[in-house]
Order: sequence, then C-alpha cells, then structure tokens
Amino acid sequence: MGRYVARRLLQMIPVFLGSTLLVFAMMYALPGDPVRALAGEQAVDPTQIAEMKKELGLDLPLWHQYWNYLVNLFQGDFGTQIASGRPVADIISEAFPITVRLALFAFIFTVVVGISMGVFAGLKADTLRDRGLLVLTLLLISVPSFVLGFLGQYFFAFQLGWVDPNVSMEANADELILPAVVLGSLSLAYVARLTRTSVAENLRSDYMRTAVAKGLPRRRIIGVHLMRNSMIPVVTFLGTDLGALLGGAVVTEGIFNVKGVGSAVFDALRHREGATVVGIVTLIVIVYLVASLVVDLLYAVLDPRIRYA
Repeated sequence: MGRYVARRLLQMIPVFLGSTLLVFAMMYALPGDPVRALAGEQAVDPTQIAEMKKELGLDLPLWHQYWNYLVNLFQGDFGTQIASGRPVADIISEAFPITVRLALFAFIFTVVVGISMGVFAGLKADTLRDRGLLVLTLLLISVPSFVLGFLGQYFFAFQLGWVDPNVSMEANADELILPAVVLGSLSLAYVARLTRTSVAENLRSDYMRTAVAKGLPRRRIIGVHLMRNSMIPVVTFLGTDLGALLGGAVVTEGIFNVKGVGSAVFDALRHREGATVVGIVTLIVIVYLVASLVVDLLYAVLDPRIRYA
C-alpha cells in the first residue's frame, strides 16, 4: 500500500505541472495589458509601464514567469494582485472557505439523496418508481443549473418566502442550503442513475443468490453484500465530482451572490488578474488530485479482493 501511494504521489507531479502550466499560459495569452489597464483612459508614459512590468516580473518570458510562480508557490506565496496589491493568498483565504462549505453541502446532498433514490429504484427495477426516477433524473440533467437557480429563487424566495434570494457576506449555513441543492442537482442525477444501474445488475449476480440461499437477513444482504459492491462505480464518480463541484460553483455563486471562489475568479478575469485565477485553479487542482487518491484507496475498503502492491 505504501509503495502504491508513493507511486501515485509521483504521478501527480506531471499532472499538477501540466494543468497549472496550461492555465498559466492561457492567462498569459489573454489580449490586453493588465498594467496599462490600471490607468484607464489616461495617457501614461510607456517608460512607467515598462518599469512597473519589470517590478512585477511581467517582462520575462512565459517559462521564466512560470518558474518564478512555482518557486514562490512552494514558499506559500500565490502572488499579488496588480490593481490592489493584495496577496492572492488573502483573497483565497476569504473566498475558498465559503466555496468549500457550499461544495460540501452540495456533496452531502448528492450522496444522501442520490444514493437513496438509486437504491430505492434499483431494488425494484422496471417498475413505476424506477421509471419515475429515470424521468426525474433526465429532467435534472436536461435543465441548465442557472435555470434551476432562478426557479429556486422565484419559488422558494419570492413566492414562498422560505429563504433569502441572495446570500449575505457571512454566508451562514442556512443561507447556503438552496444554492447547494442547485449546485448538487446535476451530480445527484448521475449518482442516482449510477446507483440504480449498479444495484439492479448486482441483484442478478451469483453471490446475491448465494446469500439469499444461505438464509441471511435481508438487511445484511442489502446493506453489506449488495451495497459494498454497488458503490464502487459511485465512489469513482463522487471522487471526481468533488473537484467539479468546486469549479462548477461559479454560475451558482453568481446567481445567489455568494462571495466565494466563483465570484473571485469572475472579478479576476474581468480585470485580467492572472495571478488570482492561477492561484485559485492551483488549489482546486490539488483538491482534485487528493480526492482522486482517496477514491483509489477506498476501492480496497469496499472490495477486499482489491490489493495494491
């Protein structure tokens, strides 16, 4: 197990370097000059612009800028915003916890409701409730998240008055429930379908018939034998979905005015603050890689036959 973890950690290095370099190059290639944009419509001496670029290191080649970014990153420095002069680490420390809470609530909603719906339908495949689940999940997959967000605001905030239409600066837990449901709806549909298909297939397997023939209690057959084997593809999806929830929060945060990572990325792109975008994406990449490793290790817990050398 230890050698497998070490090998996986080594494999993460080129993935991390490749993904961050790609984002860094994309920000480098954006049209416009972020330093010149600070002056707005005013005329600025080109010498002053050149001096400021030299101070910020923006006059260096792409590879040199990226190398400096990596060196500073391993020292805990994510860079500095050009316009405000604030460290990007301060912006991340303010925005990232809010997005993590939102993604965590959406993840819990996806796991609890999605798996429950999938098991409920999979145990009685090809029945009315199974077909109802397929129709409901197809509807969730078909409707864009921003449409669900506006519909949720209209019904639950403006019509029923159960929640506030926008999230406050404090982003309390009760205010994040509706945005989390909207954010996790698409993932819930996929989890429910995966669980339903996996449960229905495993019900027809030989080991399930053997467990029934032995006279084991139904609760043990379903809770231990059926669920452990049925959860392997679901866990695979959930591990990759955690990073998607963090990245996909941009639209949801915009609808509900959540001051999280999505809002910070949108403002940074609008003002061409490349350091902010790259810093946030770097953190999301790290979360995604760690989640992927945890998922692989969970395989051995769910299926004892899996062994890592």
